[in-house]
Order: sequence, then C-alpha cells, then structure tokens
Amino acid sequence: MTITRVPTTPFEGQKPGTSGLRKKVRVFQQANYAENFVQSVFDAIDGKDGALLVIGGDGRYHNRTVIQQAIRMAAANGFAKVMVGQGGILSTPAASHLIRKYGALGGLILSASHNPGGPDEDFGIKYNVSNGGPAPVKVTEAIYTRTQTITQWQMVEAGDIDLDALGTVTVGGMAVEVVDPVADYADLMEELFDFAAIRAMAAGGFTLAFDAMSAVTGPYATEIFERRLGFAPGTVRNGTPLEDFGHHHPDPNLVHAKVLYDLMMSADAPDFGAASDGDGDRNLIIGKGRFVTPSDSLAMLAANAHLAKGYRGGLKGIARSMPTSAAADRVAEALGIPSFETPTGWKFFGNLLDAGMATICGEESAGTGSDHVREKDGVWAVLLWLNILAERKISVDALAHDHWARFGRNYYARHDYEGIETEKANALIEALIAALPALPGARFGALTVAAADSFSYADPVDGSVSANQGLRVLFEGGSRVVFRLSGTGTEGATLRVYLERYEPVGGKLDEETPAMLAELIAAAEAIAGIARHTGRNAPDVVT
Repeated sequence: MTITRVPTTPFEGQKPGTSGLRKKVRVFQQANYAENFVQSVFDAIDGKDGALLVIGGDGRYHNRTVIQQAIRMAAANGFAKVMVGQGGILSTPAASHLIRKYGALGGLILSASHNPGGPDEDFGIKYNVSNGGPAPVKVTEAIYTRTQTITQWQMVEAGDIDLDALGTVTVGGMAVEVVDPVADYADLMEELFDFAAIRAMAAGGFTLAFDAMSAVTGPYATEIFERRLGFAPGTVRNGTPLEDFGHHHPDPNLVHAKVLYDLMMSADAPDFGAASDGDGDRNLIIGKGRFVTPSDSLAMLAANAHLAKGYRGGLKGIARSMPTSAAADRVAEALGIPSFETPTGWKFFGNLLDAGMATICGEESAGTGSDHVREKDGVWAVLLWLNILAERKISVDALAHDHWARFGRNYYARHDYEGIETEKANALIEALIAALPALPGARFGALTVAAADSFSYADPVDGSVSANQGLRVLFEGGSRVVFRLSGTGTEGATLRVYLERYEPVGGKLDEETPAMLAELIAAAEAIAGIARHTGRNAPDVVT
C-alpha cells in the first residue's frame, strides 16, 4: 500500500452546521476542499484502525467523485473496511441503520438534504457517529478546529472502483463492499410495521401517490410500496434518483411538491399522498382533501403509534424541536409520558433516544422519526401513517378531526425569508434581542405578550447547555411566534418565522390556517420589523 500525503492549507468557513458542511458544488470542486474536510473528520475521531466506515449519499451531482476519493482516504487512514451503497446511494436513515446494524465507527453521508442539486447548486458532507446519528457538537467542533490548522491530507494510490457492481473489492489493502442500499432498510421496516394489514388495505382498493422527487427514496419506495406492499405500478412518481433532481427542488413542502398537493385536492385524488426529500429524511403527508402539517403529523402519529407492531408496548417519551408546535406535548400529557423541547437539529434527539427517554421525535421542518435509527425518516413516517389507517379504517381527514376534537388544534405555519444579506439578517436579530426584555405585557391587537426570551436547552442526559437557539415571543392563551436564522442554506441567511395559535377543544377547529394566524402575522411584523430590516414584504416560502 502506497500512501500519498498531499500538502494543503486551510479553507475558511468549513464549520459544520446543524446537518454537516454545505456549500455550492463549485466550492467543493476546489482542489483540496473536500479532501481537507474529510481528512479533518478522520483526524478528529478516534478508533479508526481496523474499523468499518459507511459511505453513501443522495445521488446528487458530485457524489460519485467525492465517494471515490473518500474511499482512498479511508484506506490511508487505517479503516479496515468501507461499506458503500450501490451507485453511491444511501438514504440518510438507511445509512444510520447500516452504521447501527453492522457496528460501524461512523459514516460519511454526502448530501445537502432538501437543497437543489446540479453543477451550479448545492453539495454537502455530514459525519454520523457510531450510534447512527449526526455528530454531536463536541465532535463537530473538533472537526472545525482541525479544518483551521490542517497541513496535509492522505490517500492511497488506487483507481476508482465500480460503484454499480455489488460485491467486495480491495483498495490499498482495505475491503470495500458495495451493498444493496435498500434491502436492510426495507427488512427493518417490515419488522416495525404490519405489512400484511397494509397489503390487505391496498388490495381492497386503497390508493397511494408517493413523490420521490427524483431523489434518493425512489428505490426504497418502489421496493417497499410497490413490490412488498402491492400498491400499483406507478404509485411511486419521480422514482429514479437524478443528479440534479430533474431540475427541481427536492423539498417536500406545498411549494415544491405542488403537483402532488394539487392532485390530492382534486376530485381524482388517491386516498393518501406523500413525498420525501433529497436524502430521504423528511416527509410530506396529504390525505384526500387534507394537508397535515408536520407538527400535527408528529402528534397524530404519537397518539396512534401503539397500533403498529413495533410500538405496541407504548412510547417512552416524545421529543420535538422548539419551533415545532406544542401539539405533541398535549399527546404526551394525555399518555402520561414525558415530552421534551430541544433545539433544532436531529442530533439533539440522540441523547434522549440513546437513554431510552424518548421513542418518537419530530421537527416542524417535516422530519419525523423514532428510536429505530438516529435520524429522521421519511419513508418510516409514511409507513406508520399507512399502518394506522389500515388499523383504524378511516381517512386522513377523519383522523385529523378526531384528533383535534380530543386535543384541540394548533394552527401553525412557517414563513421563510430566503437569501437575506447576512448583515441585514443579523441586524434584525440583534434588534429583536434588545427588545425582548420590554415585550412582556405589550399588546398587539388582541394579543398580549406573556413572555419573551432566547431559548436555551439543558440536556437532561449529559447536562450540556445550548444557548441562543431561537427567539420566542409567547402570548397569553398559548399562541406564540418564534424567530430563528437557519443554518441549512448555502448563500446568505434564511430567516424563519414560526407562527402558532392554539384553539382549545370546542373551539374553531376547522378554519383556514391563514385566517386563524392573521393577527399573529401582523404581530410578528410589528415586533421584528422584517420589512424595515430586509426590504421584504412577504415570505419566499410558506409551509
């Protein structure tokens, strides 16, 4: 084995965000850029000698190039084996499962999630640790520190392997196994859910439309929904992963999955509609004539999870990110189990799941999952919905109305202002922070501020504290507005404004969301001065 050590110098800005390092493809294509980051990951972790590393991604442009280089680098850094998905494909939850099932030290997941793909679009690298979850803060900080001082990276001298051929080859003395990316994951889903009941529902005429958005879940959905569950051919739409996602934005929301939404609101709608994103960890749920918000989906799944065989023993707890609506908290209270409010980022759920304190977790950004892996999981969420519908034998709309009649309804929306100049976004947040102490007692129309703060989270497992995780304005009666700058974009800043109005049991439970949130929208503008700071009079995306 010949190891080549390549001199290099640090690049600015290789600080991993909530889901790894994301930049434009052209940034990653710079000489040494990807290699610097991968080497920094390897330098920051212990236990590489003789270990297994999982590698895969969402199939976006530049994936294959970086995978080939990462394999050569893994061999030079002491790994005994790399397991890589065929074609370089591994959904993020499937990668998490492989890490856990085969005892890997960790995994490199090459994805920019729901961001666009292609030569002029986005790319990303994320490191997941041995529990299958995203690297915790102490690891990402060590990686970032190393990127600032790195002087060389190393690889073995070897050619590219055939990523499309299943089997094991050797690279610089290290075994590289190209595996079926779907099989192990599909088997796990069959353990958790009653496939026989769902098959019977499909055979009885229940129809499904699943939009894979030309992203990674296409092969998973085709195998599970069409082959194993017997839904009709064509149930999976846009099922072939494409490097540019068919020139579409693989984000399963009402803007980018509008074709599916329009179908589900039409007279010809199937019984159930769903979609997943670039790397397969997010989901969109739409029944015939009924869109279910991600926050409501988490609550409804938690309230009914015991109907699926993998969760018949009940839930240990429910966790949600702070911006996610409090609907799930009311379910937890009714079930007599704890609820947890964490910062945004799936890594914060990892400790709760590992400690057995929570079973189901979710984020308003369309991520839902459980303790079966340590990532959110789009296909899993769809299967749990199908299992519940098969058991209860009711429609999505009927289930939603039943839920609201029992728990009340949290009307909810997220307004995204994308690509704001960073200086303007920071100025808005700084002014808002300065205004927080004076807000309690202030009135905005019929709304009175009860409290206002910057959210801080003390981890109940390890005691670590994460401060400055979003600005909250809480109103009397349970409504609130949350302001937060997102770390998942690649250019400029994205301001996210989360709006939530609670309507109790017996209240207005079947109204249009924009009308119910109108007062909150006006209050958010009055409090934060979004138009004044950014020049934006309306959000770019509403979900």
